Amino acid sequence: MSVEFFVRLIGMVVMAVGGIYLGVYLSRLADGPAELWGSVFALVGALMGLVVTPFITTRPIRAVRAKMAQLSAHTMVAGLAGLVVGLIIAALVSFPLSLLPSPFGQLLPFLGALVFGYLGVAVFVMRQRDIFSLVRSRFGGSSEEHGGDAGGQPVLLDTSVIIDGRIADIARTGFIRGSMLIPAFVLNELQHIADSSDSLRRQRGRRGLDILNRLQKDTSVPIRITDLDVEGVRAVDDKLVILAKQLRCPIVTNDYNLNRVAELQGVPVLNINELANAVKAIYLPGETIDVHIIQEGKEVGQGVGYLDDGTMVVVEDGKSYIEQTIPVMVTKVLQTAAGRMIFARPELAQRGERAAG
Repeated sequence: MSVEFFVRLIGMVVMAVGGIYLGVYLSRLADGPAELWGSVFALVGALMGLVVTPFITTRPIRAVRAKMAQLSAHTMVAGLAGLVVGLIIAALVSFPLSLLPSPFGQLLPFLGALVFGYLGVAVFVMRQRDIFSLVRSRFGGSSEEHGGDAGGQPVLLDTSVIIDGRIADIARTGFIRGSMLIPAFVLNELQHIADSSDSLRRQRGRRGLDILNRLQKDTSVPIRITDLDVEGVRAVDDKLVILAKQLRCPIVTNDYNLNRVAELQGVPVLNINELANAVKAIYLPGETIDVHIIQEGKEVGQGVGYLDDGTMVVVEDGKSYIEQTIPVMVTKVLQTAAGRMIFARPELAQRGERAAG
């Protein structure tokens, strides 16, 4: 039996009893049969109790719990501190206000408590970052010791970036200074993928578990499995966004959809693909690079090769150099949505043209 069903039964009984008393009272006023009036109002009360009770009991409580689950611990502590400060100020001004003539002496202290309580909560929540920074600097040392913004901010890892594997190399270089948090629900999703009946998904899941094993064995990489969860939310991406809001930390991912959703909700995102594109070497037209040509291009006579960072190089008249590493001269660099693409010509052909000229 669910809690809501139990509450409905209680509401039905209470409203039915109240309907009986109301029906008997109205029957005396109308000089009618008390049994009939009591029975009718009892049935109406029971029906109303069965329908209306959840909307005034369990539903509001559930909505408040869902809202509280999305608030960070810092926000709740700041709001509670602001409420206490506001009520203290209201208590200080309530005595002079109570000396005013009636009805102001009775109403203004109560209104003052409401106004100062609200102002205290609003001010403390808006300035919570400054307040906690001040408390840390006065009583808890530097923000680095507490994993604050100064080089120690934690980051949340999602499933896709763990499976990708590049996060292990990035973390080893020291670019991520804070601890990397892996929620238990991300680990559960990774295990579910590793147990999938589909061979490709199973390989991806096992690769992700291997990456986690590497990260845990590497003592230079701060990684931590956390049991933090978000109640009332089932989707892993939604849980990550809400948890990032609560912890005030960024999400590390290479999932485009999660990236967009997090940005729309004001959560900072560290995208591995954007980082990879940003650190690729920049080549200018006229520079010479060595390229290993591995296949034909789309156009006649073209050859295609790749640099160590994955950048595609399209070599004109490069078909005859397939499976060879040759120097090529860059003729054009094109930035596309998929990444950077370089067009080049064989340096050997350029030398031959200059010699013939």
